[in-house]
Amino acid sequence: MNQRMTITIALLCGAAMPFAFAPHNLIVLALLGLSGLLYLIMQQPKHAFKLGWAFGFGWFGFGGWWLADTFQTYGHLPYIVGLLVVVLFGLVMGSFIAFWAWLASKLKQKDTDLFWLFPLIGVLEEWLRSFLFTGLPWAALGNLLLETPASSWISIFGNYGSTLLLLLAVSSLVFLATTTHRKLAVFGIAVCLLALIFSPHIEVPSQPTHQAALIQPNTAQDQKWDADYAQKIMFGLARLSAQAGDVDIIVWPEAAVPMYLSRTPNWNAWLTEQINTWHAPVIFGGIKLIDNPNNKPKKSQSVLFLAQQNEAIRPFVGKHHLVPFGEYVPSWIPWLSKLVPDIGDFEQATDNGVLTVGEQKFGALICYESIFSDEAAARIEQGANVLIVATNDAWYGKSPATWQHTQAAQVRAIETGRYVLRAANTGISAIIAPDGTIQKTIPWWQPGILIGRYQPLTHITLYQRWGNLPILILAFSGLGFGLIRMYRSKP
Repeated sequence: MNQRMTITIALLCGAAMPFAFAPHNLIVLALLGLSGLLYLIMQQPKHAFKLGWAFGFGWFGFGGWWLADTFQTYGHLPYIVGLLVVVLFGLVMGSFIAFWAWLASKLKQKDTDLFWLFPLIGVLEEWLRSFLFTGLPWAALGNLLLETPASSWISIFGNYGSTLLLLLAVSSLVFLATTTHRKLAVFGIAVCLLALIFSPHIEVPSQPTHQAALIQPNTAQDQKWDADYAQKIMFGLARLSAQAGDVDIIVWPEAAVPMYLSRTPNWNAWLTEQINTWHAPVIFGGIKLIDNPNNKPKKSQSVLFLAQQNEAIRPFVGKHHLVPFGEYVPSWIPWLSKLVPDIGDFEQATDNGVLTVGEQKFGALICYESIFSDEAAARIEQGANVLIVATNDAWYGKSPATWQHTQAAQVRAIETGRYVLRAANTGISAIIAPDGTIQKTIPWWQPGILIGRYQPLTHITLYQRWGNLPILILAFSGLGFGLIRMYRSKP
């Protein structure tokens, strides 16, 4: 095959990847796509960087098509500009896959080295994209194990551990089909089968002790910040909440209250009056003005407030991991305007991220934060025995992005061993058990109230205890071993 053909095949293999994630969940396409990438690297190692970039562009460029709609509809930009954003996104994210393919090819001394280099460097690639360029571990490879019996290993080795298992399966399949060194392939397949058969059991309470009401207002994104719709939004939230009855907690989505309550005393008093008539505390998303030192202009903070009956003071926690280009402009490109207009630059929160109601400690993950393992782990370290994901996925329209965002919350449940209460403006609102299964949900893009059971838990998973350290040590050890071999082989 010539170079142009192989790059085209790599692009097509990458374009298959989005269909492996929710809502399609065709994991076989990920196995085939990644196997195709590894096979092409083995056939044309000199072009590994280009092959990896083409694969990554196919994965994230085609998979991120919905960004164009978002930038046009809510950013008020021409559609062609949205398409350029999608292309840029594909190129930037593709560079991580290019690095992965190039480094694996660079370090190999013989083809059999790729059997272990491809999975280990793949783990490092996933780790790097969790924090470089502000971090975007969207559609993390480890999420693909959610629909398999091996998903429970996430409670021990986390998302990177499941990534390693997936990529080991890919290496095994390629080596079984293409080389004479099939003993390695048999070994890898045996390990994967054993992981499936002997996956650890995750205990889920058969009769959860508490009941939650998750409010899904289904507010259109182009109406959320329009003052003309404020009354409709607030009355709708109150009407749904009044139906909750005797529950332990009511949860509203991110930025459900579309105003600064400190600047609208009438609405603030009305909301207090409504909450006092309900039978449960309310955790609701809103925005808050934060004082800055030295008389600098105030900044906004996306927060979750805790309102309890007949209590004047509302504790709150803020968003720790902000969305670049949506909630702030990274310092390295200050000329780029924000996607969200007229709200002001958002301030990063520094609180502990936990709201306390009696013995319940709710760890707050606001929207984008739920894709980061470290954010959830930090809430557990602060004592959280339940996780709340409050989000507004109206930004994504009816694209697969909402389902992929929900997948991340399922993985956070397994990693931390906690129930996740996911309240989303347009959906997907869900109660997720500690084994990652969705216990209850309601249709998305419809207003409604989800009432279901959960239980505060204090068990500390092995992943929570160890973090990513064991898998990263293994991956960096493999990288170091490969570097030593490469330099020793030089004349």
